[in-house]
Amino acid sequence: MPEITWEEPFCAEGNNCFRLGTDSQGNAYIAIAGREHEPLTDTREALRTLIQDIKAGKADHLL
Repeated sequence: MPEITWEEPFCAEGNNCFRLGTDSQGNAYIAIAGREHEPLTDTREALRTLIQDIKAGKADHLL
């Protein structure tokens, strides 16, 4: 697995923390903090689209 640069965890009070990471190959990663060895992997473009869609409210029904 390539070297992943992880961002600081995104945490909600009393919930699991999620981490986002990238590597030099253009891949993006999402993992639960402490379980970075089991990430969900896709392209940076896919991560960008996911974040934009969440910001646009397309996942609000999950809240």
